[in-house]
Amino acid sequence: MVISVKPGPDSKSESSLLLAGSSQKPPEDVFNLAYIIYFTLGLGFLLPWNAFITAVDYFTYVYPDTSVDRVFAVAYMVVGLFCLLIIVFYAHKSDAYVRINVGLGLFVVSLLVVPVMDAVYIKGRVGLYDGFYVTVGAVALSGIADALVQGGLIGAAGELPDRYMQAIVAGTGCSGVLVSVLRILTKAVYPQDAHGLRKSANLYFAVGIVVMAICIVLYNVAHRLPIIKYHHDLKIQAVNEEKEVKGSLTGAVWRSIVWDIFGRVKWYGFGVILIYMVTLSIFPGYITEDVSSLVLKDWYGIILIAGYNMFDLVGKSLTAVYLLENEKVAIGGCVVRLLFFPLFLGCLHGPKFFRTEIPVTILTCLLGLTNGYLTSVLLILAPKVVHLQHAETAGIVIVLFLAIGLASGSVVSWFWVI
Repeated sequence: MVISVKPGPDSKSESSLLLAGSSQKPPEDVFNLAYIIYFTLGLGFLLPWNAFITAVDYFTYVYPDTSVDRVFAVAYMVVGLFCLLIIVFYAHKSDAYVRINVGLGLFVVSLLVVPVMDAVYIKGRVGLYDGFYVTVGAVALSGIADALVQGGLIGAAGELPDRYMQAIVAGTGCSGVLVSVLRILTKAVYPQDAHGLRKSANLYFAVGIVVMAICIVLYNVAHRLPIIKYHHDLKIQAVNEEKEVKGSLTGAVWRSIVWDIFGRVKWYGFGVILIYMVTLSIFPGYITEDVSSLVLKDWYGIILIAGYNMFDLVGKSLTAVYLLENEKVAIGGCVVRLLFFPLFLGCLHGPKFFRTEIPVTILTCLLGLTNGYLTSVLLILAPKVVHLQHAETAGIVIVLFLAIGLASGSVVSWFWVI
């Protein structure tokens, strides 16, 4: 038994039909508070990952015989992928509100591991690889939290007007910029010795813990805002109407719905996989480990990461100004990004000019810009191809595709070592 979730031919999504048919006018987002909250939540759920990879100089100093960034990427992405697979098929038996709160709590725990372990066990000493295994475990725990939070938030935003998905995606871009700014400030202020590296790393994780605590408060406030309650009630109405027509959701029926949603968003998902397979295979591993500069020295990787993050934020913010609604063009742009592979390869083994700082910096910024804009476009468009009551599941499915891209990219990144 297959249940169709395709929107009617006269509308882009059932959300618009319900809004049109509702006698109640949608409440205003007073002071743009809901937008600000969703932006902050987007900033928050990516901050732990950014904190781990930005403290790479500390981890490289303490664990000199490991490829830190690449190991972290595999642990974070692969664990998150498996968790999302479980979530997407059992989303109807769990509540997004609970999943997100649990995930935010796990983020706090994972961020506490590094500074606590540094204070009571590592203490700046080199080569204590038991600490590295614990750190990788904390990264994996953070990956579980990401699956719970990101899947829930993207799914919830799929039920809301487009601007709230854009807010979340722009927030993820701001997260990278925030951590890069912190990294630059700490490198400029703290001495570049073991003591300075410890202080800077602990600062990243302290900021992350504070932001996650703020996110927990804001997320629980968001549910009380009239505009969020209004759209949540629309979803509940749509779910109840579907149950009246088709009966309760058994496991078999739900699996049929999920597979139907997969079919409807598969091309958006294909684009997302390509985006992150390309991006994660290059950033951050290639940027931090494979290129070097005699002029900029150890500032080179930091500047490249900051450039990527700033242009990623610009790309994710551009959809607030212009949203590309032609999905074929957007997916075609994802395919064109495969050209980054030969271009970055040329920066390693090509002509002498290609191996200088300027081409690498330009390509890194373009990598961030295209990553941000195309991600935002596809995440906004995908949940709109299904009925409102299934928008959350469509959002989770798209995040699953994103996780596949991230996991693929983290594995492909090892080919630069070969």
